[in-house]
Amino acid sequence: MKKIALAVLFIALFSFVVAAQESGAREPNTAAMPAPAKKKSPVFRPTKDQITQVQTKLKGANLYAGESTGKLDKDSRDAIKSWQGSNGLKKTGTLNRATLEKMGVELTDTQKAIPVDPNSFAASEESKPAKAAALSEKPATDKATSGPKRPAPFRANADQIKAAQKVLRDGKMLTGGEEGKLDDTTRDGLGKYQEANSLKVTKTLNAATLEKMGIALTGKQKEQVAAQAAYDATKSAN
Repeated sequence: MKKIALAVLFIALFSFVVAAQESGAREPNTAAMPAPAKKKSPVFRPTKDQITQVQTKLKGANLYAGESTGKLDKDSRDAIKSWQGSNGLKKTGTLNRATLEKMGVELTDTQKAIPVDPNSFAASEESKPAKAAALSEKPATDKATSGPKRPAPFRANADQIKAAQKVLRDGKMLTGGEEGKLDDTTRDGLGKYQEANSLKVTKTLNAATLEKMGIALTGKQKEQVAAQAAYDATKSAN
């Protein structure tokens, strides 16, 4: 009788061990599984046509004296840095999304899917996330709006900048030369002039400042001023 009981106990123990081994074999070895690779963020790259457009625009602004080759050489990058510094962007010398959009260069569909880098803006600009959101949402806003389209930003030409620099020098508000470029020294002088003449201190050579200085606007600039006034009036009405 004892032998039978021992045999039954042995069979039960053996069955329990076999079942435990089979259960362990079925469990996946999660520790040995490799971790999923992190997805890399897409890199924003300008096209050759976009580089050519930018080089042409920089030549028109007297910031670049080379040819519009579609290649980002050292002179092109230096000109881009100068333009970025005068337009509230961080001087990277690269054609990122913020720079292309501010220059009015159309993006490709692939580029539109890449968000604006908040670090593209200079520290003095408005809050970077808000600025980036505004730029990324601009195409959708323009399509949805039935009113007048936002006019292009006002820009003074090289001759007007030189004339303004002369006014500032005569008023002892500028110690630099009259090179026709809106550098930091010229912007500081514009800020002093605007403050002294009860103008909004923007440190930019806008239409109101040019008119106060007695510097004539071009026909295109007058159209821009009228379009901006109409746009502002429509926005206020809404």
